[in-house]
Amino acid sequence: MKKFQPQPGFVVQAYRFALDPNVTQEAALRSHCGAARAAYNWAVSWVTAAWWQRKAEESYGIGENQLTDWRPWSLPALRKAFNEVKQVDSRFADWWAENSKEAYNTGLANAAATFDNYVKSKQGKRQGRRVGMPRRKSKHKARLACRFTTGAIRVEPDRRHVTLPRLGTIRTHENTRKLQRRIGNGTARILSATVRQERGRWLVSFQVEVKREIIRVSRPGVAVGVDLGVKVLAVMADSAGEIRYVPNPAHYDTALKALRRLSRRVSRRRGPDQRTGQQPSKRWLAANAERNRVHHRVANLRADALHKLTTAITGEYGTVVAEDLNVAGMLRNRCLARKIADAGFGEIRRQITYKAGWNSGTVIVANRWYPSSKACSFCGAVKAKLPLHVRVFDCDECLVVLDRDENAARNLAALAAAGTAGTGVAGDLGARVPKPRGADQKTRVNRASRKAGPGRAGGAILPHRRQEETRDRHQDTGARVARSGDTVTDLPA
Repeated sequence: MKKFQPQPGFVVQAYRFALDPNVTQEAALRSHCGAARAAYNWAVSWVTAAWWQRKAEESYGIGENQLTDWRPWSLPALRKAFNEVKQVDSRFADWWAENSKEAYNTGLANAAATFDNYVKSKQGKRQGRRVGMPRRKSKHKARLACRFTTGAIRVEPDRRHVTLPRLGTIRTHENTRKLQRRIGNGTARILSATVRQERGRWLVSFQVEVKREIIRVSRPGVAVGVDLGVKVLAVMADSAGEIRYVPNPAHYDTALKALRRLSRRVSRRRGPDQRTGQQPSKRWLAANAERNRVHHRVANLRADALHKLTTAITGEYGTVVAEDLNVAGMLRNRCLARKIADAGFGEIRRQITYKAGWNSGTVIVANRWYPSSKACSFCGAVKAKLPLHVRVFDCDECLVVLDRDENAARNLAALAAAGTAGTGVAGDLGARVPKPRGADQKTRVNRASRKAGPGRAGGAILPHRRQEETRDRHQDTGARVARSGDTVTDLPA
Protein backbone atom coordinates (compact mmCIF):
# COMPACT_ATOMS: atom_id res chain seq x y z
CA MET A 1 0.00 0.00 0.00
CA LYS A 2 1.35 3.42 -0.97
CA LYS A 3 2.35 5.56 1.99
CA PHE A 4 0.57 8.88 2.43
CA GLN A 5 2.68 11.91 1.56
CA PRO A 6 1.65 15.32 2.94
CA GLN A 7 1.56 18.42 0.79
CA PRO A 8 4.64 20.66 0.57
CA GLY A 9 4.81 22.77 3.70
CA PHE A 10 2.54 20.36 5.62
CA VAL A 11 3.37 17.70 8.21
CA VAL A 12 1.32 14.88 9.69
CA GLN A 13 0.76 15.51 13.38
CA ALA A 14 -1.44 13.94 16.05
CA TYR A 15 -3.75 15.78 18.44
CA ARG A 16 -4.94 13.74 21.40
CA PHE A 17 -7.81 14.61 23.73
CA ALA A 18 -9.37 12.83 26.68
CA LEU A 19 -13.05 11.91 26.40
CA ASP A 20 -15.91 11.95 28.92
CA PRO A 21 -18.36 9.43 27.44
CA ASN A 22 -21.61 8.53 29.18
CA VAL A 23 -22.60 4.97 29.99
CA THR A 24 -24.19 4.31 26.60
CA GLN A 25 -21.29 5.80 24.67
CA GLU A 26 -18.72 3.86 26.69
CA ALA A 27 -20.57 0.63 25.91
CA ALA A 28 -20.51 1.55 22.21
CA LEU A 29 -16.78 2.29 22.40
CA ARG A 30 -16.11 -1.10 23.95
CA SER A 31 -18.29 -2.78 21.31
CA HIS A 32 -16.34 -1.17 18.46
CA CYS A 33 -12.99 -2.13 19.99
CA GLY A 34 -14.24 -5.68 20.55
CA ALA A 35 -15.37 -5.84 16.92
CA ALA A 36 -11.88 -4.85 15.79
CA ARG A 37 -10.37 -7.62 17.92
CA ALA A 38 -12.89 -10.18 16.58
CA ALA A 39 -12.09 -9.25 12.97
CA TYR A 40 -8.38 -9.52 13.69
CA ASN A 41 -8.76 -12.97 15.23
CA TRP A 42 -10.87 -14.14 12.29
CA ALA A 43 -8.26 -12.97 9.77
CA VAL A 44 -5.43 -14.67 11.66
CA SER A 45 -7.36 -17.94 11.89
CA TRP A 46 -8.53 -17.80 8.27
CA VAL A 47 -5.02 -17.32 6.85
CA THR A 48 -3.14 -19.68 9.18
CA ALA A 49 -5.71 -22.45 8.64
CA ALA A 50 -4.48 -22.81 5.06
CA TRP A 51 -0.88 -22.90 6.30
CA TRP A 52 -1.52 -25.77 8.69
CA GLN A 53 -3.61 -27.59 6.10
CA ARG A 54 -0.76 -27.44 3.58
CA LYS A 55 1.68 -28.65 6.22
CA ALA A 56 -0.55 -31.60 7.05
CA GLU A 57 -0.98 -32.49 3.38
CA GLU A 58 2.78 -32.39 2.85
CA SER A 59 3.21 -34.89 5.68
CA TYR A 60 0.82 -37.22 3.82
CA GLY A 61 3.01 -37.13 0.71
CA ILE A 62 0.68 -35.02 -1.44
CA GLY A 63 2.40 -33.28 -4.34
CA GLU A 64 2.95 -29.56 -4.57
CA ASN A 65 0.40 -29.12 -7.34
CA GLN A 66 -2.37 -30.75 -5.29
CA LEU A 67 -1.84 -28.83 -2.05
CA THR A 68 -4.42 -26.39 -0.72
CA ASP A 69 -4.04 -22.93 -2.22
CA TRP A 70 -2.49 -20.17 -0.19
CA ARG A 71 -4.95 -17.65 1.21
CA PRO A 72 -3.96 -14.02 0.57
CA TRP A 73 -3.54 -11.67 3.51
CA SER A 74 -3.66 -8.29 1.78
CA LEU A 75 -6.22 -5.85 3.14
CA PRO A 76 -8.50 -5.89 0.05
CA ALA A 77 -8.51 -9.71 0.01
CA LEU A 78 -9.25 -9.96 3.73
CA ARG A 79 -12.01 -7.36 3.47
CA LYS A 80 -13.66 -9.18 0.56
CA ALA A 81 -13.55 -12.55 2.33
CA PHE A 82 -14.83 -11.10 5.61
CA ASN A 83 -17.78 -9.38 3.93
CA GLU A 84 -18.85 -12.76 2.52
CA VAL A 85 -18.51 -14.52 5.86
CA LYS A 86 -19.96 -12.02 8.34
CA GLN A 87 -23.55 -12.48 7.17
CA VAL A 88 -23.60 -16.28 7.37
CA ASP A 89 -21.09 -17.04 10.12
CA SER A 90 -22.80 -17.55 13.48
CA ARG A 91 -19.97 -15.69 15.21
CA PHE A 92 -20.85 -12.40 13.45
CA ALA A 93 -24.32 -12.73 11.92
CA ASP A 94 -26.26 -11.58 14.99
CA TRP A 95 -24.32 -8.46 15.93
CA TRP A 96 -21.97 -7.28 13.18
CA ALA A 97 -24.44 -4.57 12.05
CA GLU A 98 -24.29 -2.86 15.46
CA ASN A 99 -20.84 -1.40 14.80
CA SER A 100 -19.29 0.74 12.11
CA LYS A 101 -17.52 -0.92 9.22
CA GLU A 102 -14.41 0.97 10.28
CA ALA A 103 -14.16 -1.20 13.40
CA TYR A 104 -13.83 -4.38 11.34
CA ASN A 105 -11.53 -2.65 8.89
CA THR A 106 -9.24 -1.76 11.81
CA GLY A 107 -8.82 -5.41 12.78
CA LEU A 108 -8.31 -6.56 9.19
CA ALA A 109 -5.73 -3.83 8.53
CA ASN A 110 -3.81 -4.79 11.67
CA ALA A 111 -3.85 -8.44 10.62
CA ALA A 112 -2.55 -7.62 7.13
CA ALA A 113 0.27 -5.53 8.62
CA THR A 114 1.12 -8.30 11.08
CA PHE A 115 1.44 -10.91 8.32
CA ASP A 116 3.59 -8.55 6.24
CA ASN A 117 5.93 -7.96 9.17
CA TYR A 118 6.20 -11.68 9.83
CA VAL A 119 7.07 -12.52 6.24
CA LYS A 120 9.56 -9.66 5.88
CA SER A 121 11.23 -10.60 9.14
CA LYS A 122 11.53 -14.23 8.09
CA GLN A 123 13.04 -13.22 4.76
CA GLY A 124 15.52 -10.87 6.44
CA LYS A 125 13.99 -7.71 4.94
CA ARG A 126 12.93 -6.23 8.28
CA GLN A 127 15.30 -4.76 10.82
CA GLY A 128 15.17 -5.52 14.51
CA ARG A 129 14.27 -8.68 16.34
CA ARG A 130 12.61 -11.56 14.56
CA VAL A 131 8.82 -11.31 14.43
CA GLY A 132 6.94 -14.47 15.25
CA MET A 133 3.87 -15.92 13.59
CA PRO A 134 0.69 -13.87 14.18
CA ARG A 135 -1.42 -15.06 17.10
CA ARG A 136 -4.95 -14.39 18.22
CA LYS A 137 -5.61 -11.59 20.70
CA SER A 138 -7.02 -12.39 24.11
CA LYS A 139 -10.23 -10.72 25.23
CA HIS A 140 -8.76 -10.06 28.66
CA LYS A 141 -5.33 -8.72 27.60
CA ALA A 142 -5.83 -6.99 24.25
CA ARG A 143 -5.77 -3.22 24.21
CA LEU A 144 -9.03 -1.53 23.34
CA ALA A 145 -8.52 0.55 20.17
CA CYS A 146 -10.44 1.36 17.00
CA ARG A 147 -9.54 3.60 14.03
CA PHE A 148 -11.91 5.60 11.83
CA THR A 149 -10.84 6.78 8.38
CA THR A 150 -14.17 7.61 6.70
CA GLY A 151 -17.48 9.06 7.79
CA ALA A 152 -18.35 11.97 10.04
CA ILE A 153 -15.06 12.83 11.79
CA ARG A 154 -14.96 16.38 13.06
CA VAL A 155 -14.27 18.66 16.00
CA GLU A 156 -17.33 20.66 16.97
CA PRO A 157 -17.13 24.49 16.98
CA ASP A 158 -17.98 24.65 20.69
CA ARG A 159 -14.52 23.11 21.34
CA ARG A 160 -15.99 20.69 23.86
CA HIS A 161 -17.31 17.86 21.65
CA VAL A 162 -16.08 15.57 18.87
CA THR A 163 -18.15 13.56 16.41
CA LEU A 164 -17.21 10.04 15.30
CA PRO A 165 -19.00 7.60 12.94
CA ARG A 166 -21.78 5.54 14.59
CA LEU A 167 -20.66 6.80 18.00
CA GLY A 168 -22.15 10.25 17.60
CA THR A 169 -21.08 13.37 19.47
CA ILE A 170 -18.97 12.74 22.58
CA ARG A 171 -17.94 15.34 25.12
CA THR A 172 -14.22 15.92 25.59
CA HIS A 173 -12.58 16.27 28.98
CA GLU A 174 -10.39 19.13 27.76
CA ASN A 175 -10.69 22.02 25.36
CA THR A 176 -10.01 21.30 21.68
CA ARG A 177 -9.19 24.88 20.67
CA LYS A 178 -5.67 24.00 19.46
CA LEU A 179 -7.07 21.84 16.70
CA GLN A 180 -10.37 23.59 16.08
CA ARG A 181 -8.63 26.94 15.51
CA ARG A 182 -6.40 25.43 12.83
CA ILE A 183 -9.32 23.71 11.14
CA GLY A 184 -11.27 26.98 11.12
CA ASN A 185 -8.34 28.81 9.52
CA GLY A 186 -7.95 26.14 6.84
CA THR A 187 -4.44 25.17 7.92
CA ALA A 188 -5.34 21.65 9.10
CA ARG A 189 -7.24 18.67 7.71
CA ILE A 190 -8.27 15.60 9.70
CA LEU A 191 -7.14 12.34 8.11
CA SER A 192 -8.29 9.79 10.68
CA ALA A 193 -9.30 9.36 14.31
CA THR A 194 -8.35 6.60 16.74
CA VAL A 195 -10.11 5.92 20.03
CA ARG A 196 -8.39 3.84 22.68
CA GLN A 197 -8.53 3.19 26.37
CA GLU A 198 -5.22 4.10 27.92
CA ARG A 199 -4.13 4.99 31.44
CA GLY A 200 -7.63 4.65 32.81
CA ARG A 201 -9.30 7.01 30.31
CA TRP A 202 -10.84 6.96 26.86
CA LEU A 203 -8.71 9.01 24.46
CA VAL A 204 -9.22 10.12 20.87
CA SER A 205 -6.22 10.86 18.64
CA PHE A 206 -6.74 12.83 15.43
CA GLN A 207 -4.20 12.31 12.68
CA VAL A 208 -4.05 15.72 11.05
CA GLU A 209 -2.29 17.18 8.04
CA VAL A 210 -1.09 20.51 9.43
CA LYS A 211 0.52 23.44 7.68
CA ARG A 212 3.57 24.08 9.83
CA GLU A 213 5.85 27.03 9.39
CA ILE A 214 9.52 26.17 9.73
CA ILE A 215 10.75 27.61 13.02
CA ARG A 216 14.35 28.71 12.89
CA VAL A 217 16.40 27.66 15.87
CA SER A 218 17.87 30.35 18.10
CA ARG A 219 21.47 29.16 17.60
CA PRO A 220 21.64 27.60 14.12
CA GLY A 221 25.46 27.53 13.93
CA VAL A 222 25.99 25.73 17.24
CA ALA A 223 26.16 21.93 17.55
CA VAL A 224 25.43 20.08 20.77
CA GLY A 225 26.30 16.58 21.90
CA VAL A 226 23.75 14.89 24.15
CA ASP A 227 24.96 12.11 26.44
CA LEU A 228 22.14 10.29 28.24
CA GLY A 229 22.56 8.76 31.66
CA VAL A 230 20.77 7.51 34.73
CA LYS A 231 22.04 9.70 37.55
CA VAL A 232 21.96 12.75 35.28
CA LEU A 233 19.36 12.42 32.54
CA ALA A 234 21.33 14.37 29.93
CA VAL A 235 24.67 16.14 29.74
CA MET A 236 24.85 18.60 26.86
CA ALA A 237 28.12 20.04 25.56
CA ASP A 238 27.90 22.47 22.65
CA SER A 239 30.54 23.69 20.25
CA ALA A 240 30.64 27.07 22.04
CA GLY A 241 32.11 25.41 25.14
CA GLU A 242 29.00 25.50 27.33
CA ILE A 243 28.14 22.47 29.47
CA ARG A 244 24.61 21.82 30.75
CA TYR A 245 23.40 19.18 33.15
CA VAL A 246 19.77 18.05 33.12
CA PRO A 247 18.93 16.24 36.37
CA ASN A 248 16.92 13.04 36.19
CA PRO A 249 13.42 13.63 37.63
CA ALA A 250 13.15 9.93 38.54
CA HIS A 251 9.36 10.02 38.67
CA TYR A 252 9.05 6.28 39.22
CA ASP A 253 11.50 6.21 42.12
CA THR A 254 9.59 9.05 43.75
CA ALA A 255 6.36 7.09 43.60
CA LEU A 256 7.93 3.71 44.43
CA LYS A 257 7.14 3.88 48.14
CA ALA A 258 3.46 4.54 47.47
CA LEU A 259 3.34 1.83 44.79
CA ARG A 260 4.75 -0.76 47.17
CA ARG A 261 2.18 0.14 49.80
CA LEU A 262 -0.69 -0.02 47.30
CA SER A 263 0.61 -3.26 45.80
CA ARG A 264 0.57 -4.90 49.22
CA ARG A 265 -3.01 -3.76 49.63
CA VAL A 266 -3.96 -5.27 46.26
CA SER A 267 -2.30 -8.58 47.14
CA ARG A 268 -4.43 -8.88 50.27
CA ARG A 269 -7.66 -8.65 48.28
CA ARG A 270 -9.35 -11.43 46.35
CA GLY A 271 -8.20 -10.95 42.77
CA PRO A 272 -9.20 -12.60 39.49
CA ASP A 273 -8.05 -16.10 38.58
CA GLN A 274 -8.58 -17.31 35.02
CA ARG A 275 -7.67 -20.88 35.91
CA THR A 276 -10.56 -21.29 38.36
CA GLY A 277 -12.86 -18.63 36.94
CA GLN A 278 -12.73 -16.59 40.14
CA GLN A 279 -14.01 -13.05 39.78
CA PRO A 280 -12.29 -10.13 41.56
CA SER A 281 -13.94 -8.61 44.58
CA LYS A 282 -15.08 -4.98 44.67
CA ARG A 283 -12.39 -4.17 47.22
CA TRP A 284 -9.73 -5.62 44.87
CA LEU A 285 -11.05 -3.52 41.97
CA ALA A 286 -10.97 -0.38 44.11
CA ALA A 287 -7.44 -1.05 45.36
CA ASN A 288 -6.19 -1.90 41.88
CA ALA A 289 -7.72 1.29 40.45
CA GLU A 290 -5.98 3.35 43.12
CA ARG A 291 -2.64 1.73 42.30
CA ASN A 292 -3.16 2.28 38.58
CA ARG A 293 -3.78 5.98 39.14
CA VAL A 294 -0.26 6.29 40.55
CA HIS A 295 1.19 4.48 37.52
CA HIS A 296 -0.75 6.74 35.17
CA ARG A 297 0.47 9.86 36.93
CA VAL A 298 4.09 8.70 36.68
CA ALA A 299 3.68 8.02 32.96
CA ASN A 300 2.12 11.43 32.35
CA LEU A 301 4.84 13.23 34.29
CA ARG A 302 7.55 11.36 32.37
CA ALA A 303 6.01 12.16 28.99
CA ASP A 304 5.64 15.84 29.89
CA ALA A 305 9.27 16.13 31.06
CA LEU A 306 10.67 14.41 27.96
CA HIS A 307 8.65 16.61 25.61
CA LYS A 308 9.87 19.77 27.35
CA LEU A 309 13.48 18.57 27.21
CA THR A 310 13.47 17.60 23.53
CA THR A 311 11.59 20.76 22.53
CA ALA A 312 14.19 22.91 24.29
CA ILE A 313 17.10 21.08 22.62
CA THR A 314 15.73 21.13 19.07
CA GLY A 315 14.54 24.73 19.42
CA GLU A 316 17.96 26.07 20.40
CA TYR A 317 20.63 24.12 18.50
CA GLY A 318 20.94 23.69 14.76
CA THR A 319 22.79 20.36 15.00
CA VAL A 320 22.15 17.68 17.59
CA VAL A 321 24.47 14.69 17.99
CA ALA A 322 22.96 11.69 19.77
CA GLU A 323 24.13 8.16 20.49
CA ASP A 324 22.80 4.99 18.90
CA LEU A 325 22.09 3.22 22.17
CA ASN A 326 21.06 -0.42 22.35
CA VAL A 327 18.22 0.25 24.76
CA ALA A 328 16.75 -3.25 24.43
CA GLY A 329 20.08 -4.74 25.41
CA MET A 330 20.56 -2.29 28.26
CA LEU A 331 17.22 -3.31 29.73
CA ARG A 332 18.57 -6.83 30.23
CA ASN A 333 20.79 -5.48 33.00
CA ARG A 334 18.72 -6.28 36.06
CA CYS A 335 20.60 -3.72 38.13
CA LEU A 336 19.85 -0.75 35.85
CA ALA A 337 16.73 -1.84 33.95
CA ARG A 338 14.31 0.10 36.13
CA LYS A 339 16.37 3.29 35.96
CA ILE A 340 16.84 3.07 32.19
CA ALA A 341 13.16 2.39 31.55
CA ASP A 342 12.19 5.34 33.75
CA ALA A 343 14.59 7.67 31.92
CA GLY A 344 13.13 6.89 28.47
CA PHE A 345 16.29 6.82 26.33
CA GLY A 346 14.52 5.55 23.23
CA GLU A 347 11.74 8.14 23.49
CA ILE A 348 14.25 10.98 23.76
CA ARG A 349 15.99 9.85 20.58
CA ARG A 350 12.67 9.50 18.72
CA GLN A 351 11.39 12.93 19.72
CA ILE A 352 14.66 14.66 18.87
CA THR A 353 14.60 13.09 15.40
CA TYR A 354 11.19 14.34 14.30
CA LYS A 355 11.28 17.68 16.15
CA ALA A 356 14.58 18.61 14.55
CA GLY A 357 12.93 18.18 11.16
CA TRP A 358 10.20 20.64 12.15
CA ASN A 359 12.81 23.25 13.12
CA SER A 360 15.03 22.73 10.04
CA GLY A 361 17.69 21.17 12.27
CA THR A 362 20.09 18.32 11.70
CA VAL A 363 20.45 15.15 13.76
CA ILE A 364 23.69 13.15 13.65
CA VAL A 365 23.60 9.68 15.17
CA ALA A 366 26.94 8.45 16.45
CA ASN A 367 27.96 4.91 15.65
CA ARG A 368 27.06 2.41 18.34
CA TRP A 369 30.71 1.40 18.74
CA TYR A 370 32.07 4.94 18.85
CA PRO A 371 34.08 5.20 22.13
CA SER A 372 32.60 8.50 23.31
CA SER A 373 33.24 7.70 26.98
CA LYS A 374 36.67 6.06 26.52
CA ALA A 375 38.21 8.71 24.27
CA CYS A 376 39.73 11.87 25.70
CA SER A 377 37.93 14.96 24.46
CA PHE A 378 41.15 17.03 24.57
CA CYS A 379 43.98 14.87 23.19
CA GLY A 380 42.04 12.02 21.54
CA ALA A 381 43.67 9.16 23.46
CA VAL A 382 41.38 6.15 23.88
CA LYS A 383 41.34 4.01 26.97
CA ALA A 384 41.31 0.26 26.45
CA LYS A 385 38.86 -0.26 29.29
CA LEU A 386 36.61 2.02 31.31
CA PRO A 387 34.24 0.21 33.69
CA LEU A 388 30.79 1.62 34.27
CA HIS A 389 31.38 2.33 37.94
CA VAL A 390 34.24 4.71 37.13
CA ARG A 391 32.43 8.04 36.83
CA VAL A 392 35.53 10.25 36.42
CA PHE A 393 37.62 10.20 33.23
CA ASP A 394 41.36 10.38 33.96
CA CYS A 395 43.40 10.64 30.78
CA ASP A 396 46.74 8.81 30.78
CA GLU A 397 48.23 11.06 28.09
CA CYS A 398 47.35 14.68 28.89
CA LEU A 399 46.42 14.00 32.55
CA VAL A 400 43.09 15.82 32.25
CA VAL A 401 40.45 14.87 34.80
CA LEU A 402 36.77 15.53 34.18
CA ASP A 403 33.36 13.99 34.55
CA ARG A 404 32.78 10.88 32.45
CA ASP A 405 29.46 12.07 31.00
CA GLU A 406 30.82 15.52 30.23
CA ASN A 407 33.74 13.96 28.35
CA ALA A 408 31.33 11.85 26.30
CA ALA A 409 29.18 14.87 25.48
CA ARG A 410 32.24 16.79 24.31
CA ASN A 411 33.25 13.95 22.01
CA LEU A 412 29.75 13.79 20.54
CA ALA A 413 29.75 17.52 19.87
CA ALA A 414 33.10 17.17 18.10
CA LEU A 415 31.55 14.72 15.64
CA ALA A 416 29.40 17.50 14.19
CA ALA A 417 32.50 19.51 13.27
CA ALA A 418 34.18 16.42 11.83
CA GLY A 419 31.12 15.62 9.71
CA THR A 420 31.17 11.93 10.60
CA ALA A 421 29.09 9.58 12.69
CA GLY A 422 32.12 8.21 14.51
CA THR A 423 32.96 4.71 13.32
CA GLY A 424 35.28 3.92 16.18
CA VAL A 425 39.01 4.31 16.68
CA ALA A 426 39.91 3.30 13.14
CA GLY A 427 37.61 5.94 11.66
CA ASP A 428 38.86 8.84 13.77
CA LEU A 429 41.96 10.54 12.47
CA GLY A 430 44.51 11.47 15.11
CA ALA A 431 43.14 9.10 17.74
CA ARG A 432 45.84 7.52 19.85
CA VAL A 433 45.35 4.17 21.50
CA PRO A 434 47.84 3.47 24.29
CA LYS A 435 46.55 -0.10 24.75
CA PRO A 436 44.77 -1.24 21.60
CA ARG A 437 42.43 -4.06 22.59
CA GLY A 438 39.60 -3.37 20.19
CA ALA A 439 38.09 -0.54 22.21
CA ASP A 440 35.81 0.30 19.29
CA GLN A 441 34.06 -3.08 19.51
CA LYS A 442 32.12 -4.80 22.23
CA THR A 443 34.22 -7.13 24.36
CA ARG A 444 33.00 -10.39 25.82
CA VAL A 445 34.31 -12.88 28.31
CA ASN A 446 35.37 -16.21 26.86
CA ARG A 447 33.64 -18.88 28.86
CA ALA A 448 34.00 -22.62 28.57
CA SER A 449 31.24 -24.51 26.83
CA ARG A 450 28.84 -26.48 29.00
CA LYS A 451 29.22 -29.52 26.74
CA ALA A 452 33.00 -29.56 27.00
CA GLY A 453 34.42 -32.30 29.18
CA PRO A 454 37.63 -32.44 31.19
CA GLY A 455 39.41 -34.31 28.40
CA ARG A 456 39.23 -31.38 26.06
CA ALA A 457 42.41 -30.04 24.44
CA GLY A 458 44.05 -27.48 26.67
CA GLY A 459 43.63 -29.38 29.93
CA ALA A 460 41.02 -29.10 32.63
CA ILE A 461 38.69 -26.14 32.84
CA LEU A 462 39.95 -23.59 35.30
CA PRO A 463 37.55 -21.49 37.38
CA HIS A 464 36.81 -18.07 35.95
CA ARG A 465 38.80 -15.26 37.54
CA ARG A 466 38.00 -11.60 37.23
CA GLN A 467 40.95 -9.64 35.90
CA GLU A 468 41.31 -6.26 37.56
CA GLU A 469 43.39 -3.43 36.25
CA THR A 470 45.02 -0.65 38.19
CA ARG A 471 42.51 1.93 36.96
CA ASP A 472 39.44 -0.23 37.79
CA ARG A 473 38.66 1.45 41.05
CA HIS A 474 35.80 3.45 42.45
CA GLN A 475 36.43 7.15 42.19
CA ASP A 476 34.66 10.19 43.54
CA THR A 477 31.98 11.19 41.05
CA GLY A 478 32.07 14.76 42.25
CA ALA A 479 35.75 15.30 41.34
CA ARG A 480 35.99 17.18 38.08
CA VAL A 481 38.53 19.64 36.72
CA ALA A 482 37.15 22.09 34.18
CA ARG A 483 39.48 24.10 32.00
CA SER A 484 39.32 27.86 31.90
CA GLY A 485 36.55 29.29 29.74
CA ASP A 486 34.09 26.42 30.33
CA THR A 487 30.73 27.38 31.77
CA VAL A 488 28.57 24.89 33.60
CA THR A 489 24.83 25.52 33.94
CA ASP A 490 21.83 23.47 34.95
CA LEU A 491 18.54 23.11 33.14
CA PRO A 492 15.33 22.84 35.12
CA ALA A 493 13.77 19.42 35.40
